[in-house]
Amino acid sequence: MVARTAVVAGTATAVNRGMTNKANANAEQQQQAAAYQQQAAADQQQAEVNAAVAAALAAQQAQQAPAAQVTAAPVAPAGDGDVIAQLEKLAALLTAGVLTQEEFTAAKAKVLAA
Repeated sequence: MVARTAVVAGTATAVNRGMTNKANANAEQQQQAAAYQQQAAADQQQAEVNAAVAAALAAQQAQQAPAAQVTAAPVAPAGDGDVIAQLEKLAALLTAGVLTQEEFTAAKAKVLAA
């Protein structure tokens, strides 16, 4: 009878351990799923912020682009003495950030071609 009780108790302990392990695994899986959902929501929110920043930056650049084009337009070919002055003016506009490198290169080519 004692042996039978020991076997039953041992079996009950093993079953209890198995159920506890399964419950712990389920709880861990649920925690991982919740963490994944939180990370996905944070990633989506960051993507929305990035898109808003990109749109604002594009709008700002679009507003600045016409001003740079208007400033670059007055450069007209002239005599040899004016070429250096025009190049210096273009360099100052580039340094001030009014012209982009591409605009500067194009205007410089026009001045040197004249």
